[in-house]
Amino acid sequence: MKKLPQISEAEYEVMKIIWRYAPISTNEVTEKLTAETSWSPKTIQTMLKRLVQKEAISFHKESRVFVYTPLVKQTEYLEHENNHFLNRFYDGNLTSMLTSYLGSDSITERELEELRSLLKKTKGDKR
Repeated sequence: MKKLPQISEAEYEVMKIIWRYAPISTNEVTEKLTAETSWSPKTIQTMLKRLVQKEAISFHKESRVFVYTPLVKQTEYLEHENNHFLNRFYDGNLTSMLTSYLGSDSITERELEELRSLLKKTKGDKR
């Protein structure tokens, strides 16, 4: 399996913008993140540099503007993080994780219905 870079929570917010809008310039990333967060443009530029160093994104220069594209697919990264979470907190046992979530008060009736529907569909697909 390809080794994926370790991305902090803040860097992940930058990645979400890049995954959604790539190719995207520094100014566009900054504009979108300053609208959603209290981060300064300098902070955002520092995170972009770190993501380049971690090889999560690449850039090229178009006249005087840096344009970024992801090197890591969002689906690949999410699968990696999901597996890491499952292994770290539930020893890789999906049933234990679901039992914990189902026992909490935070799950809504709508979410339960979506899970029922998903399980039903998955069960049908496996036959």
